[in-house]
Amino acid sequence: MCSMKNCFPPFRKVFYHSLAVFLLGLCILSCKKNIGDVDPEPGQSASAPASDYDAVVATAWIDLQMHLISSTPGFESPVAARSLAYSTLALYESIHFGMPGFKSLENQLNGLGNMPQPDTTDSYHWGLVASTAQYTLIRDMYSTTSDVNKKAIDSVRSHFETELKKGISDPVVDRSIRFGAEIATAIWNYSKTDGGQSGSLENYPANYSIPTGIGYWKPTGGQVTPLLPYWGKNRPFVTSNKTTNAEKPVTFSFDKNSDFFKEAKYVQDSAKILTSGQKEFVDFWRDGQGTIATAGHLFNIASQILKKEKVKLDKAAEVYVKLGLALNDAHISAWKAKYTYYLMRPSTYIKQTLNPSWTPYMASPPYPEYASINATAAGASAGILDSVFGETYAFEDDSHKGLQPKRNFANFAQLAREASLAGFYSGTQYYFSGQKGRENGYKIAANVLKLKFKK
Repeated sequence: MCSMKNCFPPFRKVFYHSLAVFLLGLCILSCKKNIGDVDPEPGQSASAPASDYDAVVATAWIDLQMHLISSTPGFESPVAARSLAYSTLALYESIHFGMPGFKSLENQLNGLGNMPQPDTTDSYHWGLVASTAQYTLIRDMYSTTSDVNKKAIDSVRSHFETELKKGISDPVVDRSIRFGAEIATAIWNYSKTDGGQSGSLENYPANYSIPTGIGYWKPTGGQVTPLLPYWGKNRPFVTSNKTTNAEKPVTFSFDKNSDFFKEAKYVQDSAKILTSGQKEFVDFWRDGQGTIATAGHLFNIASQILKKEKVKLDKAAEVYVKLGLALNDAHISAWKAKYTYYLMRPSTYIKQTLNPSWTPYMASPPYPEYASINATAAGASAGILDSVFGETYAFEDDSHKGLQPKRNFANFAQLAREASLAGFYSGTQYYFSGQKGRENGYKIAANVLKLKFKK
């Protein structure tokens, strides 16, 4: 929700410490797990299914992306959501052949044509295929990251390749690595046509001209140019999500009898009586630059659940790709609304109409207000996770380990509601922005779930 570097000042120190722990833990974990050490002989007509492999092959690469997002310049939440979506699409497309009953998303996703095919007369090691696909695509997606991070990417690849090929014939190893790279290359080429490839390099395009008008957004801090003003024009994965947008916001007005004035006053009045509990969850959803971002936070929740449930590689791939597609399209939809309505932030409105010295609990991020990205993304995530784990699934979130206490949720709907209210209680968003954003997120998830993942 926040978009300034000082959201969590100690995060950098935590990042480098946790990166070292992550790489060490990866070695210990994967050495103990049975990561597909039983492989069919070369020449067999069928490979061992992806369900024979531990999900660590997928979760470890997602964990690494959390580090990359938090420490790579330009990876604001829309950019992070895009990278996570393409990497998980590559994961799914690389191993669905080893998932009986599942099918490719080729010619289903907007602009995705025919994908490379494996040789059905030969055997593949799906764990090695998956890891290679992740390495190849992540290396390209995060090409601007630091040398330290690039070494971490290489280290994870090297570790998995060393562990996964033990006891497997050279032809199967070579074939699996080659196929994983082919899938990643196809997804990478696909990604270059969506309009967002240079997003991390152009967070605040200098040539953007800020429109003016009654009720329009105005900068509230030192960042004058708004964040990613063209992101809403990107290509969504699901064609129906092109026209799935948040409803129009409450009609803007300075009239003290108007509904809009009442909405702004509601923000101001609520800010005066914030409880410690409300402040806690506002801080918990403060995912700006220097953190794993809103998209990473929601992905990390899914990862925690997948690890807790001890799922296999096939299930992890299914959950991740559905979540990735939904979050990417949710960010595009929210950004489209932001730069369609260009709505003024509450802090600007309240200072002009109610209290010139008023300040919100949290500094307003540098982009138009409506619709809430936290709410839209959380609604999309809740819709996906409900479909997988059920509407009564209770879980805990320790995404800010070392920085904030973990939070417990009775279900995913509670998560979506809390994320929607965080902006309102922070004083940066109107109540309707979270409500309408959350509703739209659920619709976006529903469209993703209409895809034919199974034959």
